Amino acid sequence: MTKLTIATALLGSIGLLTSAQTASGMKASSPQSVDPSVGRHLAETVCSACHQISATSPNPGPSSGAPSFVDVSRMPSMSELAIKVFLRTSHPTMPNFILSPEEIDSVTAYILLISSLISLHIH
Repeated sequence: MTKLTIATALLGSIGLLTSAQTASGMKASSPQSVDPSVGRHLAETVCSACHQISATSPNPGPSSGAPSFVDVSRMPSMSELAIKVFLRTSHPTMPNFILSPEEIDSVTAYILLISSLISLHIH
C-alpha cells in the first residue's frame, strides 16, 4: 500500500466514525466538555506519581525523570494540538494510560491553564 492509499483509508475511517457517532446520537468532544478542573483531578490521580503537576504540588522525586507540568507548559512547542497528540501516543518511558477524548481535552486545558497563569505571574 502506498502512503496516499493508507492516508485516504484513514481519513475515510475517521469520516465513517464521525458519521456513525452523529447517527447514533453520540456527541463529539465539544468545548463545553472541556474542564481544566477535571484535567487537574486526572493529573492528581493518574500523573502525579511521576510528574509534579503544579508549582505547589509535591515533587515525586528526581528518580522519575518526568518533566513537571509547569516545565511542559513552558515549552514553546507545546501547543494544544501537540499536547493532545502526545497524550494519544504511547511512549516507552510512560505507562500506557488510555484516556477518553474528553479526558485528553481536560488534561490539555489544565496544562494550558498552567501556562496562562505563569504568563500572568500568578502562582
